[in-house]
Amino acid sequence: MAGTRKGIADKPVIVEAMPPASLVDLVNEWGTVPRAAAGEQDQPFPTAKGLPLGIPDELIRELHAETLQQVADRLYPIFATASPYECARRVTKILSAASVYPTTTLVDNHMVAGWSTDKPEHALAGAAALAIRDHLGKNGFGRLGTCVAHNCADVYVDTSPTRDRRYCSITCQNRARTAAFRKRHARSTTS
Repeated sequence: MAGTRKGIADKPVIVEAMPPASLVDLVNEWGTVPRAAAGEQDQPFPTAKGLPLGIPDELIRELHAETLQQVADRLYPIFATASPYECARRVTKILSAASVYPTTTLVDNHMVAGWSTDKPEHALAGAAALAIRDHLGKNGFGRLGTCVAHNCADVYVDTSPTRDRRYCSITCQNRARTAAFRKRHARSTTS
């Protein structure tokens, strides 16, 4: 976020955990690794307009593709790691760098707990890290990953009841199953 407006930089920014689908979109659409695996590195970036990112709309309007890419590239290793300790360390590091801290506010005479940062330029990273933190806290390690399909590096958040997701989408899963079927069929006809 190059040059956040003075008014928003003068006060704490409320940060919410972004929805898991937005987290996945952020990493897959702006991340260097997923874009390269898909052959999209030379394609223009999509717009973040309308994507619920857990930060105030005025900050979303000021986001640049470079900022989105930097955040996505910091998040990608969290999905790719096989170590729960490394995952926790990376999430904590992002939250710390974003200076995300707990806060309470009064809404309709009720105290509401939330998160804030005094660094609006790091609010997006904070919202993404909060989403991962919340997901891991509710579901445990192993529910984040990268697609195992050939020529795909997209990330996913596993919300399946069986806890065994390995592909980013049904499309990748179907391609992999078709390729495996063809390979088995070719071996059986040559034997």
